[in-house]
Amino acid sequence: MNKTKDMTVGSPTKTIFFFSVPVLLGTLFQQIYNMADTIIVGQFLGEDALAAVGATGSTVYLVIGFASGLTQGCGVLVSQAFGGHRLNELKKVVGTALLLTVVFSVILTIPTVSFSRQILLALHTPSNVLLYAHEYLRVIFGGILCTVAYNIAASILRSLGDSRTPLYFLILSSFLNIVLDIFFIATLHMGTAGAAWATVLSQGISALLCFWYMFHNYNNLRLSIRDLYPDPYRILCMIQSGIPMALNQTVTAFGIMILQSGINQFGSSVMAAASKLESLVMQPMIALGSGISTYCAQNIGARKTKRIFVGVRSTMLLSLGAAILGMALYGIASKAILRIFLSDPSPEMVHYALQYLYTSVWFLLFLAWIFLFRNALVGLGNGLITIIGGVAELLCRFLCIHFLLQPFGFWCICLTNPITWIVACSLFCGFYFRWEHQQKHCSKSAR
Repeated sequence: MNKTKDMTVGSPTKTIFFFSVPVLLGTLFQQIYNMADTIIVGQFLGEDALAAVGATGSTVYLVIGFASGLTQGCGVLVSQAFGGHRLNELKKVVGTALLLTVVFSVILTIPTVSFSRQILLALHTPSNVLLYAHEYLRVIFGGILCTVAYNIAASILRSLGDSRTPLYFLILSSFLNIVLDIFFIATLHMGTAGAAWATVLSQGISALLCFWYMFHNYNNLRLSIRDLYPDPYRILCMIQSGIPMALNQTVTAFGIMILQSGINQFGSSVMAAASKLESLVMQPMIALGSGISTYCAQNIGARKTKRIFVGVRSTMLLSLGAAILGMALYGIASKAILRIFLSDPSPEMVHYALQYLYTSVWFLLFLAWIFLFRNALVGLGNGLITIIGGVAELLCRFLCIHFLLQPFGFWCICLTNPITWIVACSLFCGFYFRWEHQQKHCSKSAR
């Protein structure tokens, strides 16, 4: 059954909301991947192993974020072709995206696997968790193709308005991930490498299922050999669309790595659990960002700019709801959720984690609007602007850690993200409304 959704018609609020709900459920199940690793590692291998998995988070985000940015850029071109009903171009864009997926996966895998230990050392990873972290990181990087393959398949399907199919396969593979986690860690005693293998294999299966469904059920995506031909023009268009988002993700990841290097100075167990809860709270915001990106891309392809204005304002209200939900989760469930990750958490871990969470809770709306306006700009094809915002985030985190860490200690860690969110939100919001003003001015001039 064809599940594509033309987002250029119907109520903008309902269209974006019902598209975003399956994306949200999918991102939550992706969190199950990470949370299952964390809970099982913490319960079976102890606090040092848990901290090791947490210490790799910023590094994994750096590489996987770059690859995900590429796939998001590819998805924008798919959405624009679909929204404009250019079906022949749609096949060629999808074919080019698949070729670039393989090429960039190989390019990313070789150096990251080779230098994974050096990366951890550069981040001042504590010696008591270095071996665990290296075992985990090397396997994750070795499976980059599986992660990127799922991301590109899901991105293509969502670009057509089908946000449910990637969810179904992700739910299946999430449960598989939990089973494999227990089997590899508790039965085969593979340590943190077992948790990484469970994640990589589960994502690989999810990717295969997505591709099978996509080519079996959508006539518009049944590619021929001609569609896989490496056309230089389309490769250039794909790179121009994907690289800005990839670089933005990379710059953001560097900023997170700067923050991680500051966190590591307070001990290996400080933020492993808090980062998981923070990531959970971000998922509704990420889902709405994905929805507005596809919505804007399809409507700009159909040249319906007025509809974009309405959709963005509707999503601002939806994002406010996501921020309030996050605040409620922080306030009500922080202690209970933090204690899930360790059977006997140290008082130091709980104290620092709660201090961090209770500080950032008041600034979640700025974070929600970052996802909204940044992804709206990406959908409109203004990917270069996102790099500017990413550089601003990087500078904020660097300046905070460099100048405020020594005089303010852990309070600097707590305030770095809120300051960064305020600056980035202001930039992205300003860029979007400047674009909107230009479009309205052009429309008046044309009359």
